[in-house]
Amino acid sequence: MTERKRWDLTFETWIERQIRVAQDRGDFDDLPGYGKPIPDHGDDELWWVKSYLAREGLSTEALLPPELQLRREIERLPDTVGSAPSEKVVREIVSDLNRRIADCLRFPSGLPVPIHKVDTEEMVEVWRVERARRREEARTALNSTRPRLETESETGVARRRWIFRWFRRRNRPVVREG
Repeated sequence: MTERKRWDLTFETWIERQIRVAQDRGDFDDLPGYGKPIPDHGDDELWWVKSYLAREGLSTEALLPPELQLRREIERLPDTVGSAPSEKVVREIVSDLNRRIADCLRFPSGLPVPIHKVDTEEMVEVWRVERARRREEARTALNSTRPRLETESETGVARRRWIFRWFRRRNRPVVREG
């Protein structure tokens, strides 16, 4: 805790003395940016917002109004539901988005942005198509990595086997019971 200011000192002298004592103790030696020049941000008025977002690892999308954030989320929705593990998860994602859209439509922020609810069944269909496409890609990737074996029909072996079976059946003696 700092000592109280004496009555005969001005505030400026008292503060300067506290800063000098702290410097002598080394309180300012391990501060980030110590010994570096102050960064020049030019004429950018939002430099502090941009540096905060970069430091916190946030995107600039957080600065947008809620309506525009929802529009961007609707645009990215097919990619989002395409990676969902089940239809139930897809329905939960879409219902959550529709709930937030309804809240935004009930209490607009003043920005007239056309926004609409998302059709759940349409997104489920998008998910099914995407899942089928991914399965097909995985299947073709698996087949392309396996060594290709010739099938019997390509070598003519199957045709010859059929002919041999036909001759064997034809030449078999008929056994009659009775």
